[in-house]
Amino acid sequence: MSAAYLNALGVVCALGAGKAAVAEALFAGDAHGLRAEPGWIPEQAPPLGAVRMPLPAIPEPLAATRDNRCNRLLLAAAREIEADIRAAIATHGSARMGVVLGTSTGGIEEATRGLAAQRRDDTWPEDYRYAHQELAGPAEFLAEWLDLAGPCYTISTACTAGARAMTSAQRLLAAGLCDAVLCGGVDTLARLPLNGFHALGAMDTARCNPFSRERRGINIGEAAALFLMTREHGPVRLLGAGSSSDAYHMSSPDPAGLGAQQAMRAALAQAGLEPAQIDYLNLHGTATTHNDAMEAQAVAAVFPHGVPCSSTKPLTGHTLAAAGALEAAFCWLSLRDGRLPPQHWDGLADPALPALCFVEAGARLPDGGPRRLMSSSFAFGGNNACLILGDAA
Repeated sequence: MSAAYLNALGVVCALGAGKAAVAEALFAGDAHGLRAEPGWIPEQAPPLGAVRMPLPAIPEPLAATRDNRCNRLLLAAAREIEADIRAAIATHGSARMGVVLGTSTGGIEEATRGLAAQRRDDTWPEDYRYAHQELAGPAEFLAEWLDLAGPCYTISTACTAGARAMTSAQRLLAAGLCDAVLCGGVDTLARLPLNGFHALGAMDTARCNPFSRERRGINIGEAAALFLMTREHGPVRLLGAGSSSDAYHMSSPDPAGLGAQQAMRAALAQAGLEPAQIDYLNLHGTATTHNDAMEAQAVAAVFPHGVPCSSTKPLTGHTLAAAGALEAAFCWLSLRDGRLPPQHWDGLADPALPALCFVEAGARLPDGGPRRLMSSSFAFGGNNACLILGDAA
């Protein structure tokens, strides 16, 4: 695999804005960011991982066409690493920097409000922009703001999109099409997906409880995680990536987790690693009945001797297309700080599932030697993605 280093990280989610705030809450297992939120689903107030701090305004002249919450979340993440981004542009040139993002919502919430107003008033609101709902919008906004001329596109493969964007960015570097790539994922809370998951009966009305025998479904959150990926030696390296597709069912995973296993084994093979060399696994861990069962089977098959693992979704909610990038960001923070995010659950293991080695509060990565962390994401349609991050050699 061609060298790909994750030289800078900007992040915002329910845990906080910026690496310092996010890391403090993440490693403490602080779930304060997941709270009941009325107004999204009729007659319910499910726990949601909302970003509650103020977001930066879209700069002129882009505000007239690009002002939506998705882009503001993305801008918040980008502002944290703007100095690194500007330095990379100065070094490589705007035509040699690409943008690859994962999203599933984009500005669909603003578009939904515009459509509701049109139906009510029989006229479109002045601030309605059809482009808000186009999936290419977040990547295009970032490229326009930074005046970039390199490859620019969005991946939308549901819950694996952020991870696949990072894989795609590495391929742009390996192919020689870019010298630097801004990559990651962004998604916002929006009525369309929230009510869709509610209609499927997939949402828990309390905090989600991954791998518990009492698990009842997911919570939804919003986030942006943005990496600057280059070939230049940096603190964290993308060691391997794997992907697969079950083609089993539109929304249910293969019960045996064969596609998930394939993605994890592909990432290990690309990284040249054995399962015993992985120090931590960030689980997809949605707390739905079928996903957790499948994932537990897959982890037990790939890691027969166990691996420290946890699901961070009880802290952030499931951030949909941003999840793969956000949870890779958590691995990046673990490598930086040497700490691991604990499993936040009720401790009532499901006897029908293989036992997993859940991380407890205060756990740390081993000292000495290279450390390697894996993050897995599994999406509707049997779409699977796995990333391995490690210390730069």
